[in-house]
Amino acid sequence: MKMLVTGATGKFGTKVVETLLKTVPANQLAVSVRKPEKAEGLRARGVEVRQGDFDNPETLDSAFAGIDRLLIISADGDNDTRIRQHANAVSAAEREGVKFIAYTSLANAQESNNLFAPTHQATEKAILKTGIPYSFLRNNWYLENEISSIQAVSAGAPWITSAGNGKVGWALQQDYAEAAAAVLSGNGHENTIYELSGKVLTQEELVSALGTVLEKEVPMQQVDDATYADIMKGAGVPDFIIPLLVDIQRSIREGSLDFESSDFEKLLGRPATPINEALSRIVSQFSKKEN
Repeated sequence: MKMLVTGATGKFGTKVVETLLKTVPANQLAVSVRKPEKAEGLRARGVEVRQGDFDNPETLDSAFAGIDRLLIISADGDNDTRIRQHANAVSAAEREGVKFIAYTSLANAQESNNLFAPTHQATEKAILKTGIPYSFLRNNWYLENEISSIQAVSAGAPWITSAGNGKVGWALQQDYAEAAAAVLSGNGHENTIYELSGKVLTQEELVSALGTVLEKEVPMQQVDDATYADIMKGAGVPDFIIPLLVDIQRSIREGSLDFESSDFEKLLGRPATPINEALSRIVSQFSKKEN
């Protein structure tokens, strides 16, 4: 049986591959990457490295040839770009006779009003249309998405948010990666949907946990979207990113990530890493980089 992971040199893809290599022989694993030179370390360990570019469908045919089980990790970019790229990947999987597709989706994808939901809605539907057995890994939110805010707080800044009382099921990328690896390499996951979420928390609850980890009082400012945008601009965030950050705050405020599930336990035999422990890991990681 041959498995393939797309986007394997990205932060999430790297974690998935490293998890797989703990239990799967390297010769059963292939990766599809835009720049194969970035995966030389994997090649040296016996993993088959294939060139595959979601913007060049002809490369995906050769990348997916002979693959039994495929993990499509959602790409970066705006919704239109990602929908097109994912459709290319799904079509190539169908042409090459892939027998199982796992896909990293979004919490409650088909009913969600999250700004990223259109990508995942379209991709899930494209996979369903092929008739290929599938598993949708509906990831809630990476705790790593908050690293810049955590670093700012560590340096003495307040936690700034316009998300109100909206709740998020934050979990570590490693938790999501282990779940993806379990589905790709395991049995009995055909035609499944896993809602993967940590315990849902408000911004205040997250900040309280962060204060415990940092052993200090963390001030918090709840602001409106316009003020949030002004503060981000003043902090040096590039203009083109600010509307995206505001949209994320809005969609959290409107409850798009307030979706809790125990599916981590189904796949990993444990819940997501508790928030205090998860925050401690994040803080220790960037503390090491600074030293």
